[in-house]
Amino acid sequence: MCRHLAYLGPAVSLREAIIDPPYGLYRQAWAPKMMRDSGTMNIDGFGAGWYADGDPVPARYRNSGPIWADPSFADLTRVTRSGALLAAVRDASAGTEPGISAASPFGADHWLFSHNGALVGWPGTAAGLAATLSPLELLNLDARVDSALLWALTLKRLREGARPGAALAAVIGLLDVAGVTGRFNFLLTDGHVIAATTAGHTLFYRLGHTAGADSVTVASEPADDDPAWTEIPDRSLVTATTTDVQIRPLPVPPEVAADDAERVQHGSFPEGMAATSSPDGRNPSQ
Repeated sequence: MCRHLAYLGPAVSLREAIIDPPYGLYRQAWAPKMMRDSGTMNIDGFGAGWYADGDPVPARYRNSGPIWADPSFADLTRVTRSGALLAAVRDASAGTEPGISAASPFGADHWLFSHNGALVGWPGTAAGLAATLSPLELLNLDARVDSALLWALTLKRLREGARPGAALAAVIGLLDVAGVTGRFNFLLTDGHVIAATTAGHTLFYRLGHTAGADSVTVASEPADDDPAWTEIPDRSLVTATTTDVQIRPLPVPPEVAADDAERVQHGSFPEGMAATSSPDGRNPSQ
């Protein structure tokens, strides 16, 4: 089911954000407190993405194994500092492929994205969602996993000009229209703002002071016993900066473009797409 976190604030070492907290993401790989329905370990990969001063394109480090089994990552986190990061540990959903490319965070342009949850019935239930993407967008999926498809749907809306929260809400709307069930907690950042959703799983935030300045952390579960952690209600859309966290209900009924709604309901592909296949001969939606 995965665990993830995002941080904005004064520069900290990745170790301070990921490994050092007593109940932090590192420990959540083998002893999470709030996992639901699908096991108690997140050992199918991990990743971290972070922003360096003056460079809007984030760096990423990902691996297909448990986070504790990678000494290179532990060494990297000790000397790498950032004021904006997103990290995740993975518990692979049934039917999804393994490998580094399947591990969050996913990234493109100046964005980082992760998904805590699972799309029930993958891949069979995803045809309608895939129908809203172009053949090129489908062929460019990072991996044959539900999270990569959800990232592609989000990225499409970001590149069309949607603000971060609006892009995530639109994808939740598509899932609602398609009647797809599952857990869809998303984290998205451009290094300046964090957008997130709660849809079926826990999410918390903490506003605080790090190195004498404002900071914010959004995470699947609290990393320590600080009473400043606040749980976010289910079916919420979150927008967070270092000084403010805004929470509002996800729209019901969902706000979905009419053409996307028609495609997702009927599983119909854009014109010319039906005959398009991937190099191995499979339809890209399969």
